[in-house]
Amino acid sequence: MANLKSLLKDTAIYGLSSIAARFINYLLVPIQVYKFNAAGGQYGIITNIYAYIALLIILLTYGMETTFFRFANKQGENAQMVYSTTLRMVGFVALIFSVLVLVFLHPISAAMGYADHPSFVGTMAVCVAIDAWTAIMFDYLRYKHRPYKFALLKIVNITLNIVLNLLYLVILPYFKLNLFGIYDAQFTLDVAFVFYINLVCTIVTLLMLWKELKGITFGFDINVCKRMLSYTWPMLILGLAGQLNQSASQILFPYFYDGSIAEAQVELGIYGASIKIAMIMVMITQAFRFAYEPFVFGKTKDKDNKETYAKVMKFYIIFTLLAFLMVMGYMDVLRHVVAHDYWDGLRVVPIVMAAEIMFGIYFNLSFWYKLTDRTIWGAYFSGLGCVVLILMDILLIPHFSYMACAWAGFAAYGVSMVVSYVVGQHYYPINYPIKEILMYVGLTAILFAGIALTNSQLATIPSLVINTLLIGVFMLVVLKKENIKIKR
Repeated sequence: MANLKSLLKDTAIYGLSSIAARFINYLLVPIQVYKFNAAGGQYGIITNIYAYIALLIILLTYGMETTFFRFANKQGENAQMVYSTTLRMVGFVALIFSVLVLVFLHPISAAMGYADHPSFVGTMAVCVAIDAWTAIMFDYLRYKHRPYKFALLKIVNITLNIVLNLLYLVILPYFKLNLFGIYDAQFTLDVAFVFYINLVCTIVTLLMLWKELKGITFGFDINVCKRMLSYTWPMLILGLAGQLNQSASQILFPYFYDGSIAEAQVELGIYGASIKIAMIMVMITQAFRFAYEPFVFGKTKDKDNKETYAKVMKFYIIFTLLAFLMVMGYMDVLRHVVAHDYWDGLRVVPIVMAAEIMFGIYFNLSFWYKLTDRTIWGAYFSGLGCVVLILMDILLIPHFSYMACAWAGFAAYGVSMVVSYVVGQHYYPINYPIKEILMYVGLTAILFAGIALTNSQLATIPSLVINTLLIGVFMLVVLKKENIKIKR
């Protein structure tokens, strides 16, 4: 129980910081979608570029985040040397990547569909290289159990991002202040500045991590490097396949959409803006991952570790199902996060949220092969999901536009989750409370059907009242089934 309380504390700190940071970041969504209307397609460009960034982060860190935790906690390894070696390995790869992209900037930009805007790609390359390097420094903060500094830096980064976006998109044009000549005579907004602002925030974050950067002076151990590479290469495949499950649709969409590039950017912008509302599930999963990864590796010697993993799984699912119901129950309010001309895309939200729940379950299940050093299985599972997603995207995007992207992600995570559970029970059996979990899932499905009905048939106020009651039913069932007492 003490370990669970420790996990809960770290999850709360990481979670609150992630939620606070994401909430601040949410302010970017209405600002950008109201300033870049759907018909212009600029938000589609933002969605597409950030999909590349998310994928490249995985490529440039090549599984070294999980590998660092594994070796830093391993008997016989010097944690400081492991950290320094990891910093040098990731930093070297990131540097080579950014140099190569800048040298071949124009052909790469043309291949991505931005021949007239190579600055999009060049800025992205430098930004993602720095982000990959700082990811290891953030991992070091997690390893040292310094969630407060971790949280502070994340919030500072996103706060600066929102302030600079407000200045460029709203404040300076409103007061007709053309600082440094960044606007034309009509104060036309250029989506490129969204990427420039992101680069500035990334550099500021790197500077604030200067103490963690000093860890690079501990040296480089070639033998540690070889052992880590042997462990991490399946993690690279796993990470790439996993991130493709999240980003491939946004990358593939312009190539397979049955229309012009401009039309594809419009549709992709609607999809990208709409799934922002589903990001609450991403926040929960991310906060859980930040706390759970070091927790699991630090608990491998405990006798009750499997029992703890099973309990964590159940309560994770309960909490995410509650979050799902709350988002869907208050959709009439949350939809105002995006402009009215993006509302058609909100039908993807329940599909994307359900997919993210399955991704969180898959992440929880994934520790059986990480703890037993069978990481190649993770590559198999994520690779299978990736194949499912890409095939569905290729076959269905021409016919169903961005709805194909939502269902492809749902199917991919579902397949990965189920296969990982089946194989994991053979190699590292854990007695998960399947019947209880299925009961909560079934209850959620029934309540969601009621929420969907009230949203479609009633006005906003009556539907909010009824939906609140339905959400209350779920909470009461949880309190009774789990014997949770609320102290007065």
